[in-house]
Amino acid sequence: MAGRSTDPTGMEPVSSVSAQVTYQEVERAAQEVGLIVMGTQHPRESGAKQLDAGTLILLGTAAEFWPLFIASPEWTDGRSDPVDRWSSRVIGKLASDMGATPYFPFGGPPYTPFIDWALKSARTYQSPVGALVHDTVGMLISYRGALHFPMEFDLPPVPGSSPCTDCPAPCTTACPVSALNADSFYDVEACHGYLDTQAGQTCMTSGCMARLACPVSEGAGRQPDQTAHHMKAFHPS
Repeated sequence: MAGRSTDPTGMEPVSSVSAQVTYQEVERAAQEVGLIVMGTQHPRESGAKQLDAGTLILLGTAAEFWPLFIASPEWTDGRSDPVDRWSSRVIGKLASDMGATPYFPFGGPPYTPFIDWALKSARTYQSPVGALVHDTVGMLISYRGALHFPMEFDLPPVPGSSPCTDCPAPCTTACPVSALNADSFYDVEACHGYLDTQAGQTCMTSGCMARLACPVSEGAGRQPDQTAHHMKAFHPS
């Protein structure tokens, strides 16, 4: 995942605000704009790349996101990259309001190490097919940004174990052309080639079969329109 570590609001974090913030306040503020907390950590302890102190909170989408997003100006103005622009505005405002620095998994180079941060959050793991898998949204992961606070504050405990541990791994056999499989990581050419066929239109409208096969992916609450939008962005016609 690519990203940038800039503040789109152009405003410096307000340390007096971040010194008083709690995890519960961040979680509540994120939920109000259609986002969920997908991982947390203290970089001093986790060894997160590019950070060495404070509190890092990763934000992503679940079922609450899409209805709010399609009512936003970024969706209705017809311009390109609506999800990224929405993320910049919404997470940028959260950062400004709460005294944090925003980071995003898009817009690079330079690149923000979101994969490293995700894996060190103890809520995201590598699946049997190589793609990331999250403890509540499975393989339908959509990180939209992160908030880095200069101060450490208390964080809730995390499961700390992969959802793949006791799973029969249906993701390894679900792809019709084995683009995602247990033996080799992601045959991009085979994937795009299949999406160009009539049979591949099922994936274009319903989503990646391997990712959907993950039992935990149900937790993402993806709506058909949201899936189709992501697939079109991944494989433009």
